[in-house]
Amino acid sequence: MTRLTIFHTSDIHNKLTSSLANHLKDLKENNPECLMLDSGDAIWAGNLIWRPGGEPVFDLMNSVPYDAMCMGNREFHFRTIGLRAKVFRSQFPILSANLRKAQEALPDLLDLLKDTNITRHPTACKNQDEIINGVAKFNVHNVSIIVFGLTVPCITEQMLVKKISNYYFEHPINAALEIVPKLRPRCDFLVALTHIGIKGDRELASSVRGIDLILGGHTHIVTSEPEWVSGTCILHHGCHANYVGRVDIDWKPGKFSINNELIPLAKA
Repeated sequence: MTRLTIFHTSDIHNKLTSSLANHLKDLKENNPECLMLDSGDAIWAGNLIWRPGGEPVFDLMNSVPYDAMCMGNREFHFRTIGLRAKVFRSQFPILSANLRKAQEALPDLLDLLKDTNITRHPTACKNQDEIINGVAKFNVHNVSIIVFGLTVPCITEQMLVKKISNYYFEHPINAALEIVPKLRPRCDFLVALTHIGIKGDRELASSVRGIDLILGGHTHIVTSEPEWVSGTCILHHGCHANYVGRVDIDWKPGKFSINNELIPLAKA
């Protein structure tokens, strides 16, 4: 039996401070080979505006360091210049497997999310066999872990605004139905890092077989105990840097169990 540990936050909304980041760093340093993941909406900017100099919260997250995050609706922008400004300070993968380029799009966003961030990070890599946006692969205690992101659709292919957008989103369930069968044989443990809300996560678990763990965000809720849907574990760990979730996974081939601990972060 192998013990895997994942720390998880979500919906920080720029509430991370230096002292809280130091606490996360201590947790990571005290748990060698753990993963630190986030389910999106970490930044200050709204959906339409951005800071020209980038988002300082990424500097704090880099200091921990985080290993990957799902792109939330706050990190998304429908134009290339806005999205670059929002995410360029990240030194870890930003994942969104249901993000698509519109016909008018400049060919840079998928490279930004799939290649640039991942190759800058020492423990993450792109899948060399399949060209799949939004996937990071890790090896923890000789266990292969794949993490993929799913984002709430801000712009869909049917919306008129797509005509002026560089990007749109496929429905998360449809995207997962396409990629999970490709990812499942390539890893020992499959994690969906999502920003689609608890209802969306339940639908994902019931509709798509093969996902071991869903770490979610967007609805700002806390699930203190693991919720199991069709053999998939779902966990949410709140918002505004109030908590960090510690997820301990006892894994052996073909079987795993999960223990979840909710750690008060803002009071640390």
